[in-house]
Amino acid sequence: MTKSRSTYKFIISGGGTGGHIYPAIAIADELKHRFPGSEFLFVGAEDRMEMEKVPQAGYEIKGLWISGLQRKLTLKNLMFPFKLLSSLWKSRKIVKQFQPNVAIGTGGYASAPLLRAASAKGVPCLIQEQNSHAGITNKWLASKVRKICVAYEGMDSFFPADKIRFTGNPVRQDLFSIDQKREEAQNFFSLDKEKKTLLVLGGSLGAKKINELVASHIDYFSSEGVQVIWQCGKLYEEKYIRQTGRTVQVHPYLNRMDLAYAAADFIVSRAGALSVSELCLVGKPVIFIPSPNVAEDHQTKNALALADKDAAIVLRENKAEEKFKKLFSELLKSEEMQQSLSTNIKKMAKPNATKEIVDEIELLLRQ
Repeated sequence: MTKSRSTYKFIISGGGTGGHIYPAIAIADELKHRFPGSEFLFVGAEDRMEMEKVPQAGYEIKGLWISGLQRKLTLKNLMFPFKLLSSLWKSRKIVKQFQPNVAIGTGGYASAPLLRAASAKGVPCLIQEQNSHAGITNKWLASKVRKICVAYEGMDSFFPADKIRFTGNPVRQDLFSIDQKREEAQNFFSLDKEKKTLLVLGGSLGAKKINELVASHIDYFSSEGVQVIWQCGKLYEEKYIRQTGRTVQVHPYLNRMDLAYAAADFIVSRAGALSVSELCLVGKPVIFIPSPNVAEDHQTKNALALADKDAAIVLRENKAEEKFKKLFSELLKSEEMQQSLSTNIKKMAKPNATKEIVDEIELLLRQ
């Protein structure tokens, strides 16, 4: 769609995890590009990471006193009704003062009261669902919003079919050119260009079971001539940083994910929604080890959606130690398998997701 000179007010809510925050920021950035001079206000949960990450991205944010329901009886659960009422009251006040043209939610606790308050005021609302299994907040909001942008097919089992738009998830822009960054990436990580490279990702905090798996297979990687870029997470830096050697390099986090992806021949990763979307674009052979400790086991469902189309390998965490060596050896020795996985996962990529979501927002503005 063509860029408009009109200016608007956009209110955006998404948080709790990077999986909700980064799509929200990507959508805001595209809206700012398309409608220069528009005003933006984010609304988040006052004690969650969005209160730090959103201002870092250059946007104003207001916090709500809100949290999710725990799976067992706790004091937090007893406080939930009071938090919800408080957040609904503050959300109504924010919407009344800001008077947005459109409200956008990307999941997380705060988007529930904010979008309920906005829809009650007649503000057109859009939500974006990142996972293959819809989150409780977005399911609760579905009846109140005009459009629902999704990243997986078959989401009409959660949402009204006439509201769904299959757009994919927003991904970081620096991943679009990784094919041209191979040599730069190998130099950046001081890699042997004659050897294969495995990239291991467990998320910003790290993944205990994946870290234990890599630690127990260091001799195996060395014997196979495979070098490893291992993102162990901040929580595990002290435990594993001393494992850095000729075969393995350990990083608490990776500032240049584009170069990490460019350097990799194979990837082992969790299966959070944004990781899956990025890996589709990257197009390398992937072994997903989904976290079993997430709501509705949605990481396993995300990974299986790709495995069902022969686009990735899924290894259950409780079977990882037992089966990893056999699985990885088969992949390492079969160029046909590598090529097939790479070709099939690229077919799942939605590189224009952010633009398509903003196209839907633009339609709401016109209506």
